[in-house]
This record gives sequence, structure tokens and C-alpha cells, in this order.
Amino acid sequence: MTDVRQRLGEALFARVAGPDGARHRERIHGTPGPRWFDAASPIVQVHADAAMFVGGIRAVLLQTLHPAAMTAVSEHSGYRGDMWGRLARTSRYLAVTTFGTAEHAQQAVDAVRSIHARVTGTVDDGTPYAADDPHLLMWVHVAQIDSFLRAHQTYGRLPLDQARRDEYVVQTGEVARRLGVVDPPQTEAELADVLESYRPELRVTDHAREAVRHLVWHPDLPYAARPAYGVLIAAAIGSLPAWARRDLRLPWLPVTGPAVTRALGKAATSTIRWAMRPPAVVVPAAATSGQGA
Repeated sequence: MTDVRQRLGEALFARVAGPDGARHRERIHGTPGPRWFDAASPIVQVHADAAMFVGGIRAVLLQTLHPAAMTAVSEHSGYRGDMWGRLARTSRYLAVTTFGTAEHAQQAVDAVRSIHARVTGTVDDGTPYAADDPHLLMWVHVAQIDSFLRAHQTYGRLPLDQARRDEYVVQTGEVARRLGVVDPPQTEAELADVLESYRPELRVTDHAREAVRHLVWHPDLPYAARPAYGVLIAAAIGSLPAWARRDLRLPWLPVTGPAVTRALGKAATSTIRWAMRPPAVVVPAAATSGQGA
């Protein structure tokens, strides 16, 4: 069983973290120094859990509904030919800003801000967009954090109580503020309100439909891995609000119903958790004085 766990864990890690994942993991977790967040904090608990596999898929599906955000991704990203490479870069950013040293985390934020400054264009209706627009950054942030938190509460090993859920929203907001988000939500209730405020802006574009085809129907995966991936997709779709599923024309089948997806999702995330067993975050006691953004 140890060999099976090791092979499965290595395969999953390679897909999510990329070919240089081991080197980046060592740098992120092994470099001594102050961190932005304590090892026992909610953001570390959530982002280290296997439920992030479901939350990440849900976040991408939800984010596609904003025309400006989706157009920016489509026109300035390599997701069509390198979906897993893009996933690796995104997961690395989350890992560095959550688990890495304060120095490395700030470097990652600065690098993303530099990229965003060069990403501009127009939506299909002629509306201009810029990736560093605080309003657009806020949408990406709240869609992502809502997805991570909902997935964790459903599939995480240790769901958070209300106080720690609010603390998670505050902590993720600290990172978002450094990236350019203005006044990010500070409680779970505020997070829901901000997310709801974007509803009038959301619609399905051709770019969104193309992203859904790549992510849901035609993933760049070996056939042997697709059944397990399908379970994660079903769990992510089942956790979306009904209006998002309807707009994206995602299937509402028995397998995506709440009871079934909860059972399948828990089984899938438990298997991932067993296979990967991420390394503990080592934060020297003398370094904790630098925590918090």
C-alpha cells in the first residue's frame, strides 16, 4: 500500500505542481524566515487540505462568468495548450503566499502585479479591461475565496467554525490587498454580499464556453485519470449556485446532486489526502514575529 500511495501521490503532485514542483516545494516550505501567517492559522489549514482540488475547479468555473476576467485569461494565457502549466503557476502562487517566507511571498505578489500591468484589451462588446483594475481583481478574489471556503466546509478534514471562517476571509484579504484589491471583505457574510453584487455583470461569453469545454468535457489528462477527475468535476459543479450552473449549461444529473456529490467528493478528497500527505509547514518559533500582512 505504501508503494501505491507513493505512486499516486507523485502523479497528483506532478500534475498540480508541474515538473519543477519538488524544487519549488523545498524552497517554499524549507526556507527559514518569517511568514505572513502562522502555521495554525485558518488560511494554512484551508490551503493545505485536499478539498482545494474541488475548490480550485469551482473557482475557475465561477470566474469564467465575468466577461472581462474571462477575456483577459483567454487572450493572455496559455490555458488552451498548457492548462496544467497554468494550474501549476496558480497553485505555486497560492503556496508561496500562504506557506512561504514573507520575502518570497512579496516577490510572488510583485511578479503577478508586473504581469497584470501589461494585460489590457477589450471585451466583445467593446468595453476595455485591465487586469490590474481593482474591481476586476476583487471579482477574481471573491470567486476564488468563496470556492475554497465552501469546498473546505464540505470536503475538508476539519471544517472551520464561524470565527475561523471569518478569520480566513480576513487573511486571504491581506494577500489580495497586496495584489491591488481595495477593501476586500472581512467576514464570510461580507464575502457573500460582495459576490452577489457582481451578479448584474456576469454573463456567458464564447471564451467562457471554450474554457468549460477544456476544463469539464475535454481535459488534457490520461484516460486512466479521467474517472477520478470526473468525480472532482462533479463535486465542483454540484457546489455551484444554481444560476451559475444554468448560465454555463453545466449538467444537472443525479451524479451532480448534493447527496451523491458529497459522498463522491469526500471519497475523492480522502484518497488525495491519503496519497499526497503534504509536508508540514515549518515555521521557526523565532520567526513568528513577522506574521500577518
